[in-house]
Amino acid sequence: MWADAEEVRSPAHALHSEATQLREAMAALTRQLRRHRFHAELTPSQLQILADVQRSGVTVPVEIANRMGIRVQSLTLSLNVLEERGLVVRRTDPSDRRRQLVELTDDGNELIRRDRAERDAWLEAAMAANLSELERGVLKLAAPILVKLATSEVHAAIEDPAD
Repeated sequence: MWADAEEVRSPAHALHSEATQLREAMAALTRQLRRHRFHAELTPSQLQILADVQRSGVTVPVEIANRMGIRVQSLTLSLNVLEERGLVVRRTDPSDRRRQLVELTDDGNELIRRDRAERDAWLEAAMAANLSELERGVLKLAAPILVKLATSEVHAAIEDPAD
């Protein structure tokens, strides 16, 4: 009798398949969470900038850009929009007058709080309606593992898994 196709795959191919499934699942969840954003007038990148500044406190644009993996020029355009909307303020660094400091306003902090609450409420309702207690337990165990992946500094070469 022929072996099942999954059994004859190499470990590298199996890992590739698992990575693809995880990426696709995370992308689907991300799309759903974006649909349930509180402030639809801001782009996901602008919301990410606000969240980054909230996490890091007063910071400089180059550090935000580095953490987000974007160019400072792109960040500057978004910061202009966020500042015009009263969500961030930029001021000169008193210790180095060449640098600008960025921080959230009270309105920026409130927007992030409400955005997270909206998405958390959707996720909680979706979990309650669709997942068993066991499945919720698996997600609880998976959360720190996903954070570990998200903060990984690994750089991989693209290989064809069919090889």
